[in-house]
Amino acid sequence: MQRWIVGARLRTLPAAVVPVLVGTGAAVGAGIVWWRAAAALVVAVAMQVGANYANDYADGIRGADGPGRVGPARLVGSGLATPTETRRAAIIAFGIAAVVGLVLSLVVAPWLLLVGAASIAAGWFYTAGSRPYGYAGLGEVSVFVFFGLVATVGSAYVHGGGITGVALIAGVAVGLLACALLVANNLRDRERDASVGKITSAVRLGDRRTRLLYVCLLDGGLVCGSLCVLFRSWAVLILAAGVVAARPVKVVLAGARGTDLFGILGATGHVQWVAGVMLGLGLALSG
Repeated sequence: MQRWIVGARLRTLPAAVVPVLVGTGAAVGAGIVWWRAAAALVVAVAMQVGANYANDYADGIRGADGPGRVGPARLVGSGLATPTETRRAAIIAFGIAAVVGLVLSLVVAPWLLLVGAASIAAGWFYTAGSRPYGYAGLGEVSVFVFFGLVATVGSAYVHGGGITGVALIAGVAVGLLACALLVANNLRDRERDASVGKITSAVRLGDRRTRLLYVCLLDGGLVCGSLCVLFRSWAVLILAAGVVAARPVKVVLAGARGTDLFGILGATGHVQWVAGVMLGLGLALSG
């Protein structure tokens, strides 16, 4: 079980949980159906875990996670699991997301099945398939869309059945924070990725501009989230996460490399947690 916990990459799970928290907070006032919130959470977490397993599988068989990699252990690359086992684990996780999402879609709106199918496809083809878009520097675009807009607005939609302005702005904020998490990961792996032909945005932009992008995404997410005060006054609580964001921003701008960047992914996830809880709470209190 320990190896599958490692492969699930717990530090990335804020990217799945935060949009559900924020989307549910945005739906306060329209009437919260708690089992739907729980179902949305299961779908989001299963999607994230499935994408992580798929990433371990695809990067492992391509050699991107082989000797010389700086980051934490990966299932296939580190020999913790075979490619077949890892692929099966990804399929199971995506299957859980599909089954729970099917039930939720049939109750709320059948067209959400298309959104779910697109989300699973995005999680799989990020690094898998013959032409993975994650190897072309498009990972942030997918994360912004699916772990930002789609997950947040969708989590609000399943309650009220409508797309609101506050949910859209909150979705943009959540998406920017999720992208910051991916950029932190790609900054750490930039040199290794370049050596194996994995052309992430960090490889394209280079070291300095990637660091600036990270800061813009992290701070931009907090500022954008604070704009929800146009609809809900207590949304300003998200700015409290700025205190937590100060440390990773300082470390990244100072030029930390290699193992010195190990803690940045966790620290960025911590910022996501605080920002998500504060924004979701603020939206709920003034809903």
